[in-house]
Amino acid sequence: MAQILVRDLDAGVLGRLKARAKQHGRSLQGEVKMILIESINLSLREARAVSARWQKRLAGRAFSNSADLIREDRNR
Repeated sequence: MAQILVRDLDAGVLGRLKARAKQHGRSLQGEVKMILIESINLSLREARAVSARWQKRLAGRAFSNSADLIREDRNR
């Protein structure tokens, strides 16, 4: 597994991370790992939501075949 080193972390941030880890019954490392995982998962959910909105907006529309357009352009 990969490792990450965070230098010059503010003491207040470290204190809050330790308190949060204790509250959740995890080690500091476990808590930081969970925060990173949750952050990535949230980003993926947001991306999926945006994608779903665009799919709804574009539903039912007909689009040209880009391969045909590229072929036409090459034949010029």
